[in-house]
Order: sequence, then C-alpha cells, then structure tokens
Amino acid sequence: MSTDEPAVREFWDELRKTTQARIGLGRSGNALPTRQVLELAAAHAAARDAVHVPLDTDRLVAAVREVGIGEPTVVTSRATSRDEYLRRPDLGRVPAADMSVAESGADIGFVLADGLSPTALAHHGAALLTELVARLKDRHTLAPPVIATQARVALGDHIGAAARVRTLLVIIGERPGLSVADSLGIYLTHLPTPGRTDADRNCISNIHPPDGLGYAEAARVTAGLVDGALALGRSGVDLKDTSRTSALGPGGAAELK
Repeated sequence: MSTDEPAVREFWDELRKTTQARIGLGRSGNALPTRQVLELAAAHAAARDAVHVPLDTDRLVAAVREVGIGEPTVVTSRATSRDEYLRRPDLGRVPAADMSVAESGADIGFVLADGLSPTALAHHGAALLTELVARLKDRHTLAPPVIATQARVALGDHIGAAARVRTLLVIIGERPGLSVADSLGIYLTHLPTPGRTDADRNCISNIHPPDGLGYAEAARVTAGLVDGALALGRSGVDLKDTSRTSALGPGGAAELK
C-alpha cells in the first residue's frame, strides 16, 4: 500500500504525534522524498552546531545573575579548545590549574556546564536554574552558581569539593541528536569529591520544553532526589526516583534502597 494513500497518511500522522523520531517518511522512487532529505540535513547541521558553537558566557552570566543566588563564577576545564575537549574527554573532567571557587559550605551547589551542547545551556540553563532555586531555597542554603566551559560531568566533583557543598547539581548540555539538539540533563551528586563515578550520581535527562521534560517537573523530581540523598546519606544506584508513585517529604519523590 502506498504511503500516499489517505488511510496510510492518517495512520503515520497519528503515530508522529507520539514521538520526535523520523517515522513513516514515505518514498520517492527508491529514495526518500526531497523534503525529508533536506529536513534530515538541517537536523544534522543543527546537531553539529550545538556541539561546536561556543557558549556565550557573558550572556549566560547576566541571565544567571538575575536568579539572585549570588555572583556567578566562570571556570574551565583543562581542555584548552573545543577540538581538544572532544578528542580528550579526560581533560574535560579536571579543572584548569588556575580554577578558583569560593568556599560556601552550602547545602546545595549549582554548576551550569556547556557539556556536549552549549546551545542547550544557552537556551534553557537560566530558566531551569530559576525553577530549581524556587523549589529548594526555602529548605536549603544555596551556593553561588558556577558556570563551567569545556566541561564534563565529573568536573563538578572538583568544583563541589572546593566549594564544600553538601549536594551538587550539575546542569549540563546533553549529546545532541537528529531529533533534539538542545536537551539538558541534571546530575545530582551527594558529598561531591574527585573520584566519584556514575554509580554515585542520579540523572534527570531530556529537559527541553516544550517537547521534552519541563523546568518545573525537572525541579520537582530533583527536589525529591535531594531529600532522598539527605535521608540516605548518599546518591546514586541506591537512590531511586519514584515520583509517579510515592513522595518523600515536601520536595517530591525518592525511594531509598
């Protein structure tokens, strides 16, 4: 049956409402239709740009300053260029030799990291931080935010240890794909210190409204995990998000294993 027939078009149109994946693309002879080829090329270009276009740190500093939790500090990793960052993930996990972060001793620290999509951080970072602060500020002390460039998640462990925060939230640009180029993730690490592994963290991913997880929902889940980490004394594989089935405290939802 041809994909041009009305019944088939209606079938695929309904399915496409449930996913951003490219499905039911149709065909032109033995190839994809020209429109689909061009859309794929445009998506590929957007993904490449998301990785390579540098973060406008001045603009982000100004936006983050408006959140009202202190003057942002800008740091960088040991990777000296974007090319080196992409070729040497290890250098993105350790700070430059001159990194300086003020010690705060706060309950929660925030790192806004460019990661693999500076575009995502530029689009969503300040707005997501605003929601997190609104959810957490009444029950926790908050450290001034840190903006990190050429950064991998583990760079946050060095920053959190230097600031002596109890729980660290790293807001980072996720690897872009052909459907989404500006998605953020939040990585929560309780008692951050160099040497932590992915097993010591919890992640909330796919944050990119309106099509992905919204800021308010991401903040709600994060607050629940913060409460769970404080109760358990650690984060990671022993701490599970059960926000759709149970609640722990006023923040939201975590299950202790």
